[in-house]
Amino acid sequence: MSGFRLYWFFATLALLLCCALPLAGARAQSRTSEPLRDVPAAELLQELRKGGYILYFRHTATDFSRNDDAMTSFEDCASQRNLTGPGRAQARAIGESIRALAIPVSRVIASPYCRTIETGMLIFGRAEKSDDVRGGPGTANNPERYAGLRKLLSTSPPAGTNFAIASHGNPFHAVAGPPYLAEGEAAVVRPLGTDFEIVARIRSERWSALRQQR
Repeated sequence: MSGFRLYWFFATLALLLCCALPLAGARAQSRTSEPLRDVPAAELLQELRKGGYILYFRHTATDFSRNDDAMTSFEDCASQRNLTGPGRAQARAIGESIRALAIPVSRVIASPYCRTIETGMLIFGRAEKSDDVRGGPGTANNPERYAGLRKLLSTSPPAGTNFAIASHGNPFHAVAGPPYLAEGEAAVVRPLGTDFEIVARIRSERWSALRQQR
């Protein structure tokens, strides 16, 4: 290849890459966490009992008069925004419904904040702390900040069971798109290996409605 042709080859390649990057960014920004269709309650329950899904919970109701600015460690619960009494009752009620519905959950992963650990403990009786589900260091615009969460949501649990995550609204919004999960709301995620899709969103009060499908 002559020097002139080589120059134009690399110039054209650079132009194509510059055009592709904004398009990729636009596709990422257009992602939504809304399910593609409204799954009937009976069908959703049947799928959850079969397993193969990730249940991503935003922590239940918290006291918004508090924040985490003064916390010295994740164990410093007194300096964090914590669950309220109704938030704890909300988590217990969700847990009772999941057990009554015989939905198999093996691994339970939680952000190390007190409100997320407590949510996991009250719903499932156990919680494994993980920084992956809250996001790593850096700014929210850093695509690698939530790489760990994206990998978890894309990885299938063992056959016949589901994984659960208790975390925050921001990490899920960052990887799955808007709208935000409400406090206590869960997203039912189907892992696809290198990506994932949102099958359903379950508000805390909807678990009792699912119990009518038994």
